Amino acid sequence: MTSYPEDYLDDVVENQGKLFDFVAQAFPHKSTEDFITAYMTSKTRKYIDECQAYVNTMSAEELWEYFTKTERYELKDGKALEGFMPDWIGEFYAYYQWFYNIPSAEVIDKVPLNFLKKAYFGLHDLDLDLAVQKVGRQ
Repeated sequence: MTSYPEDYLDDVVENQGKLFDFVAQAFPHKSTEDFITAYMTSKTRKYIDECQAYVNTMSAEELWEYFTKTERYELKDGKALEGFMPDWIGEFYAYYQWFYNIPSAEVIDKVPLNFLKKAYFGLHDLDLDLAVQKVGRQ
């Protein structure tokens, strides 16, 4: 059994990738890494894990608005992740959470962001399912 129906999977994976990319692109002098950590451990992401349709069907921009208001989150100064990395990390974390059926808050502990940043160059060209399984076996 997975955390939510497979019918939602593609949308959740794509939207989370777009959300992480949106934050990195829109706020180049803010820490994308802090945002990712806060988002993955948030109530907003927990609602997605629980398949609350209202949140599961939001676009990236709607999720950003909802997250910042619900969590009272403010971006921290820092450097944004560049290139395709934020999108890929968002997709990876969403798929990993679904595939292994664990709470999103645990994903960031099992697969630390620093590890994903280093592994990105060797993993991002793989099929997402294969990349998730490779990392999960380690």
